[in-house]
Amino acid sequence: MAVLIFSGGLDSTTLLWFLAKKAEKIHALTFNYGQRHAKEIEHAKKIVDLARDEGMEVEHMIVDISSIRDLIAVGALAGDEEVPKAHYEDEAQRVTIVPNRNMIFLSIAVGYAIKVGDNAVYYSAHRGDYANYPDCRKEFVKAMDTAVYLANIFTPVEIKAPFIDMNKVEIIKLGLKLGAPYHLTWTCYEGKERPCLSCGACIERTEAFLKNGVKDPALSDKEWEKAVEIYKRTCKRR
Repeated sequence: MAVLIFSGGLDSTTLLWFLAKKAEKIHALTFNYGQRHAKEIEHAKKIVDLARDEGMEVEHMIVDISSIRDLIAVGALAGDEEVPKAHYEDEAQRVTIVPNRNMIFLSIAVGYAIKVGDNAVYYSAHRGDYANYPDCRKEFVKAMDTAVYLANIFTPVEIKAPFIDMNKVEIIKLGLKLGAPYHLTWTCYEGKERPCLSCGACIERTEAFLKNGVKDPALSDKEWEKAVEIYKRTCKRR
């Protein structure tokens, strides 16, 4: 078994398909923490439905901790600030940090892992997030793993981040080989009907598919052309 923190985005979807090759059953936890929009939750449900159709044994729980928003409502994703339209490594992206988010998610997931008798919790932190998201860094994973061990010494659980040394381009390359359903994923920080194509998350997504030599399957041909144009223009400004 494996417990997976599952957002419905590119990285966690790749990790779901990656784990499906290794674990007989996956417990996927998707968190509603009062975030800016619920699009990612909707897409997470669709992805799990497809995984089950393909024969994967996935138990999916939507974990409602939305009341926590009053405690962590700062920034662009949990608070009311504007989503920056900039390169994903720009310092401006730090406004998209949700305070202590991964530590909160991991702590809850560890408790659940102990309940169901599993000994590992997976999340899709990766090297591309290093610049602006401290809770996606290797140092954090190591420290959190140690803290979890000390807190649960009689029922040990490991924190695992198998993509921690990979960037988004490499993750997409892996996911394409695994057949991950990227057409169902949601990345955009905005919660509109279609992706904005210009927030940091959208720009990183465009770069990942572009450098793998493939079109983003979640976009129409016209949207993809626009996304590539925005990506190139953004890179020129850096």
